[in-house]
Parts: sequence; C-alpha cells; structure tokens
Amino acid sequence: MSTQPLPCLHFDIDGMHCAACSARIERVLGRRDDVERVSVNLATRRARVSPREGIDAQKFGAGIVEAVAALGFTATPAADDDPAALFATAQAKELADLATRKRRLIPMACLVFPLLLLSMGHMLGLRLPAVLDPHTSPRAFMLAQLALTLPVVWLGRHFYRDGASALARKSPTMDSLVALGTGAAFLYSLCGTLLGLVAADPTPHAMNLYYESCAMLLTMIELGQMLEATAKRRAGEAMSALLRLTPPTALKLDPASPDLPPQEISLSSVVPGDILLLRPGERAPVDGEVLDGKSAVDFSLLTGESVPVAVGPGHKLPAGCLNGEGSLTLRTEAVGSDTRLAHIVRLVREAQGSKAPIARLADRVSFHFVPAVMALALFSALAWLVCSDEPVSTALTVFVAVLVMACPCAMGLATPMSILVGTGRGAQLGVLIRNGAALEQTSRINALAVDKTGTLTTGRPALTDIDVLDGMDEKSLLTLACALETRSEHPLAAAIVRAGREQNLPSCPVEDVVISPGLGIAGRVLLDQTPHTVALGNAAFMAERGIALSPQQSARLESLAKAGQTPLLLALGQGAAGHPAAIFSLADSLRPESASVVSRLQRMGMEVVMLTGDNEHTARAVAGEMRLHVAAGLLPEEKAAYVRRLQDQGKIVGMVGDGINDAPALAAAHVGMAVGTGVDVSAEAGDIVLMRGGMEAVLTALALSRATMRNIRQNLLWAFGYNILGLPVAAGLLHAFGGPMLSPMLAGTAMALSSFSVVSNALRLRFWSPEK
Repeated sequence: MSTQPLPCLHFDIDGMHCAACSARIERVLGRRDDVERVSVNLATRRARVSPREGIDAQKFGAGIVEAVAALGFTATPAADDDPAALFATAQAKELADLATRKRRLIPMACLVFPLLLLSMGHMLGLRLPAVLDPHTSPRAFMLAQLALTLPVVWLGRHFYRDGASALARKSPTMDSLVALGTGAAFLYSLCGTLLGLVAADPTPHAMNLYYESCAMLLTMIELGQMLEATAKRRAGEAMSALLRLTPPTALKLDPASPDLPPQEISLSSVVPGDILLLRPGERAPVDGEVLDGKSAVDFSLLTGESVPVAVGPGHKLPAGCLNGEGSLTLRTEAVGSDTRLAHIVRLVREAQGSKAPIARLADRVSFHFVPAVMALALFSALAWLVCSDEPVSTALTVFVAVLVMACPCAMGLATPMSILVGTGRGAQLGVLIRNGAALEQTSRINALAVDKTGTLTTGRPALTDIDVLDGMDEKSLLTLACALETRSEHPLAAAIVRAGREQNLPSCPVEDVVISPGLGIAGRVLLDQTPHTVALGNAAFMAERGIALSPQQSARLESLAKAGQTPLLLALGQGAAGHPAAIFSLADSLRPESASVVSRLQRMGMEVVMLTGDNEHTARAVAGEMRLHVAAGLLPEEKAAYVRRLQDQGKIVGMVGDGINDAPALAAAHVGMAVGTGVDVSAEAGDIVLMRGGMEAVLTALALSRATMRNIRQNLLWAFGYNILGLPVAAGLLHAFGGPMLSPMLAGTAMALSSFSVVSNALRLRFWSPEK
C-alpha cells in the first residue's frame, strides 16, 4: 500500500565483501534506539538509515559513522545533489577496484600455473627435472613450491587481513572462511616442509603438501571477485545511458544582440533564464520552454515513447531529449541536478538501493551462515579424524573444502542485483519503480483499477460541439467558458481553453472561483464590462447550485453520453435565478492499443476495472469496446473506497491514475501507478511512475516486475541450492559411501563462480523487452 517514506540518510559503505558483512551492519544498526529503519544493500554498497522522530540529524549521522567503524567498515554520508557527479565517482571507484584486482590477479595466475605443473605434473605423466623431482630431490621440490606460494599468499593478504579482523570482532565474513581454509592448508604444508627439511627421509612429507590448493584457491577467488565486479559494472549501464543524455556544453544566445552567433559555453555556466539554441540532431542540455522554432523531438530514451513528438513555441522540453530536423530556441528553466532527468536518476538510485521483502530470508540466513559453516567444517574434520581410519590429510581436506565451498555472497546478491538491473531497465522503458517492495507487490497484482482519462483514452479530449440554449451567441459563451477554465487543470478544461485559443478569443478577468473536484467550476467573469456569474460542470454540479434542467435538456445530456461524448453544462446565474445557457460536447478517443492490452491483461488472469468520474453512459461507451467492469460517477474519495472494497475481497490491487484527482485511490491501493505527462515526474505520486500514458506502460510495469521476481527466485534457488547441496559433498558425504573426495581447489572454484553466476543471471534483465 502506498505510504509516505520516512526521511532517511544515505551512507556509502566501504569494506563489505559478502552478505555476512551487510547483514551484520544491518543487524547492529537496527538495534540502536535512535534508528527507526535500516537497509544495507550489498550490490550498491549503500546503507539507508531512518532516524526516529525528534532525533538531531547531524548527531545521528555521526553516531552511525562511529557504529559502522566499530564493526570494521567505513561509512561516508552520501550527498544526492548531483546524480551525474555521484555516478561518476562511483564508476571511478569501481574502475580503480577492478584495476587493483587485475594487478593482483595477473602475477597470481603466472605463479599458480608453474606451481600446478610442479605439484601435480607427475600425476599427469609429466617428467620433472631431476633437481625438482619429489623422489630424487624432495627438499628442492618442497622449497620450490613454498617459493611459488609465498608471493601468492602475499598478493592475497587482504583476505587474511580482513578475515582476521572480522574474526577478532566476532563477526566472521566470507574473507574469514577463505583465510581459515587457505591458511590451514598453507600452515599444514609449511609444517610438513619444515619437518621434511630435517627428516632423514623427506619424501613422505614432500608427497603430502597442499601449497597448490592454497595458491589456487586464492587465485580463483580473486578471479571470481573480479568477474563479479565486472558484471556489476555492466548492471549500471542503464543509469549510465540516462546520464549520458545530457551534453557537456550549450549554445547560448544573446537576446540583446540577435545577429551575433551563439556562444558555446560549459553546461555548468548555464543558469535559469538563459536563452539557448538547440540545433538539429542535438540533445537538450537543460529543461526549457520553446520560444521559437518547430521540430519533432525524440523522447524515447527518457519515456520509452518511440514516435517523435511535434513541438513548437510554448512546449516544455526536458534535458536529454533529442531534437529532430528543426532548430529551436529555448528559455532555460532548470539545470544540472534540478532537471527532470536528474530527478529520474535519483528515483532510480533510490529503487536500486532498496530491498524487496523476499530478501529477508537471505538476510537472516546470511547473518548466521558463516559461523554455522565454521562449525560444520570443524565438526566434519573432527568426525573424519576420530571416527574413521582415514589419514589426517583427509580431515584437513574436508576442513578446507567446507570452508571454501560456502558462499554467502551468492545469497546476498541474489535479490539486490536483480532489483538493480530490473529498475534500471524499467527507467529505460519509461517505468520508474521507486523501491523493491513496490516491485515485488506489483508482480502479485491480480486486480487493476484504471482511471479512464489519459490511460485508456488519449487524455486529450476535444471540444466537438456547442448547443446554445438561450440568446447569447456561441462565441461569447465559449469566451466565458474559456476564461473560467483557465483556472482549472482538468483535461476537459484544457480542451475548452485550446478551443478558445484556436479562435483567438479575448481573455477576461475572473474572480471568486470555486472548484468542486469531480463536479465542476464556478466564478464571476467580466465580459465586455459586464459581470457574469458562470458555472460549468456536470448535471450534479448544476443540482448542487440549485439550477434546474428541463426534460429536453436532460434528454440531450443523456443522448450525448450514450454516444460516448462528455457533456458539460454552462449556466448563467445561481439558484432559482440561474439557467442553463449552453451544452458543451467533448470527446476523448480511446487509445489504439488499449483494447488489445486490456485483453492481454485479462488473459494473464488480471481483473481490470475502469474507475471514472464521468457518467455511466460515457463510461460504458468507452468500456464497451474492451469488456471492462465499470464504476462511473465516482468522486476521488469514492474511488479510494472502491479500491478498498476490492482489497476486502482478498485481491492485490493496483491503481493507475494521474496522481492528482486520483491521489486517495493511489494511496489506498497496494501499488499506486502514477501517470506522468512526458517526463514530468512527481516523487510523491505513487509507488511506480509511468513516464508515458496508456495501458502499454502499465503492461510493461506488470510484466517487468514479474520477470524481475522470476529472476530473483532463480538466483535464490541457485544460491541456496548450491550451498545446501555443495556443503555435504565438501564435508565428505560421497566419500563416506565409497565415492570421491571433493578437492578444495574444485570447491574454491565453484564458490568463486557461484556469485558470478548469480550476477550474470541478473544481467539478463538488461535485454528484457515488453514483447517478450
């Protein structure tokens, strides 16, 4: 259900390597008395913390930084002023991290390859030089392996440093598992080497070393983390594509010297009010209003709308839209972080940093996972040591294999990576999903309440006819109606205003305006120095003002409604002295795709209901083509009541509306979908913002949420299944029944690739399309 989000502070967290890290931070911060809500996202490495009411924000932020530092991590308050700068900083940090990993990985791989040949070559039939052969020169054989392993351990020292630090704080992480497993293999081998150097017969010691397991594990885990980091960078490509829409420079015109050529200036130098030239084929650098020129503008990367839109003087253009073949002159209205594009990016960042309720199980398991794995490794090793005739090396193999097989990262990344990619793909398609909870709830919707105007219909009704009922001429009646409707934002009002402007009607002073939502508007209009009390609205509005209708007028209203028209009555005067003076007929045509999309939704098992303030006849004329359930003549609060009745029937209800008159219903629904006009997005409008109207955007939101949740379930199935099946095998279950023992190297390789598999599966959402 749509709710107002708590104010929250954002922190960038450095030092997190696995789900155990994020779960630990979230658990500790959540227990603080001054914290109302906390969410730590492993994929974005960001924490969102909401303080309790009345808490001083500055002291609260400092306390959070100290609490995170006490856990061994670094928390930095994150500013949200400039999304482009924040994204660039994050990208630079990711590139630096990748470069560091590559610098470690290349020499590690170069050392591991000869180490494998040296330690296992004789098993493959390779002949080693006599000076390195374990049978003829066992001491040289051991020392050569130690010499190749030490640099690998040194290059992978961050595993030991971070893992030991976490163990010391009694909050072990995946690094702790790696450090214990590889450390045990290395120390066992080192002790064997030292004993072999002083033994009379060093050959048995030389044949019982695990240097290659230690070095190979460190190298494979480093490789897995590098592949995971590379895949994560690709997950942010949707955000990157949005940020690249804004050009770095703009062409500024001097209004005082129109003959001078435009001056190219840095975008950072542009301020509201500047006049800019937008040439053909260029992207708008700012939000602005067209002052001069005509062109067809492409909004596809912002709204998903594939057809260019014709624009001219008076039209608003958002930063990032692509100009067609005409030149346009713009007056700058917003720049940089104040543009609508920046607002879209902030919404996407918020969504990508949120969690879905489905992630709670993985978070709970991750918190206890590492200690449980350490206990399992110790128990399994002791069981093999005490209860079997196997040598000590078998117990060591089991201990190392269990530790390095476990992968809490896959569980921690299963949900946030899918949300990260899915919400980014949604932004590219014109669907802004505000948080993970909304995404999950949307996938479960089985009843959809839809406002008529702008969603099922084009949202641009046009004035088709005027029936004059008294002696005033048609032009004067339209002038009165147009003057009054300039004070309203209703789509029907806009249609009347457009009709007046097309006839170049004069503007008139208006006062004492009263608006009754869902009914009409009234006020005093001064026409030709004569004041007129004017009311414009439906029949219920006339009845409310005490203005009676004749049977013929009522019959005319009914016939227009049956024909799919929206009739509006214009009355002069008030109460018994008032009388209807004209009937304005307006029509809003059905969107061409509405019928087919509604049919597809119904085939998906969705109950679709049209809610409208229009009368029954008009509503049924529109809905008849689509076989919809209809609830007509509803006021805003009645729409909300209808939504609650659907919920009382056990349905998961989504509401699609314009975010203004439909605000109560949007708030009452499990998921509110607010239809934006172009990219004019309101952060408070709903759980999901549809940046272009029509049912196709609704279908995209529903289908994308289902695809994302399906992807999350696949990831969780893999993450849990891998650990549930892999850990018993690593503990020697197969070997106990005569099967093979799992090599620590294979266990480590599987662990290293498990997270990469989860991230790669999430990346498939980048290519999701509504057609699929």
